[in-house]
Amino acid sequence: MALMRLLKSTLYILFILGASISLHSQSNFKKFNFKKGEVLDILLLTTKPESGKLFQRYKETIFPVASKRSYKPQTGFKITKSTQSSFQPNHFLFGKWDNIKNREKFLAEIETKVPDFHQQRRDIWSIFNMTYYEMLDDTSFTINTDKYNVITAYWKKDTEAFNTFKKEWLRKSKNKGGKNIVVLTNGTSTLGYYYNPDYLVVTQWDNKTAFDVFYNENLKMNHKGVKDVQQFVIN
Repeated sequence: MALMRLLKSTLYILFILGASISLHSQSNFKKFNFKKGEVLDILLLTTKPESGKLFQRYKETIFPVASKRSYKPQTGFKITKSTQSSFQPNHFLFGKWDNIKNREKFLAEIETKVPDFHQQRRDIWSIFNMTYYEMLDDTSFTINTDKYNVITAYWKKDTEAFNTFKKEWLRKSKNKGGKNIVVLTNGTSTLGYYYNPDYLVVTQWDNKTAFDVFYNENLKMNHKGVKDVQQFVIN
């Protein structure tokens, strides 16, 4: 009997440990699914210190209006480093809307329903930049936070030269072990929150060393077709 109780106890402990490991493993994989016609938001934010109470009011007044228009918050990430510009927000977030109609109706009606909408945002965030993308196809992607994840945003100066640059960028990143998780183009941004790169890509690297090898080659590339670049490491 004692042996049986010991065996059951051991099996129970192993089960609990296994479940914990499994949950931990799953928690590192942030999954995103967008159907054709849904809208993906990206938000780049820096929150002001001690704005917690203000954000509570923001949730109470603005979230209900957004929710009625189908808004669904998605997983966000901390920006740990900016590699190619002095611009470094603190957080990178995704959002989701059912369709472009709901997305744009929210923008059209929110000031009527919440007159201090923009002021609330200014009081809470020192940086609030936003772009949204209508999904032309079903789109799914997963960001593994155990990896080294980098967001790169490019603005083009010359279309032909930039397309040549982009092809070389993609070839080099792939050859050096980069995995492009999601690519976003043709976004829309709004007055007061304008942030609309021509090309935005999230790339996964096994580690910082692998990224640094590519990064050093990237800096040597011909950038004549590039107007501006921002690059962030997220976690």
